[in-house]
Amino acid sequence: MSDPNASPAAGSPAARPIDPGVRIGHVHLKVADLDRSLAFYCGVLGFELMQRYGTQAAFVSAGGYHHHIGLNTWESKGGSPPPPGTTGLYHVAILYPTRAALADALGRLAEADIPLQGASDHGVSEALYLSDPDGNGIELYVDRPTDQWPRTPDGELQMVTRRLDLQDLLAARSA
Repeated sequence: MSDPNASPAAGSPAARPIDPGVRIGHVHLKVADLDRSLAFYCGVLGFELMQRYGTQAAFVSAGGYHHHIGLNTWESKGGSPPPPGTTGLYHVAILYPTRAALADALGRLAEADIPLQGASDHGVSEALYLSDPDGNGIELYVDRPTDQWPRTPDGELQMVTRRLDLQDLLAARSA
């Protein structure tokens, strides 16, 4: 008889899959300087400030949701990013609804002189990679329609990592 409290082994299917309607609702980040983070998330990326708790915390959103990103200095005011080689958050992925919206984000980053750390075409999506002012990894991306996702001859998903043509993406900004 197997232990009902044991976790499934890596790579094995869960006994009962999670409800397919489950979504990641928000991410909450520890930051060193709240104003600096708000300048990035609201001023550059264009999120809307939903609520602020003085100099300690703020909640930002796209489209009026209560919050997609929480920012706080409760344990991190004036702190530094974690050193390389440690565990923690790899990146926060922000899904854009259209390619034109992702192109707009790329234009905003360029206008604010925020460098990209990478830009990839994954077959299923197009993605921009950068860091926020606290060194948190950020992925800005748009999904392709599922019928355009690359698949093996057996029908299995086959994601790739290719260079993303940034000029082609920027051309979608005005489209």
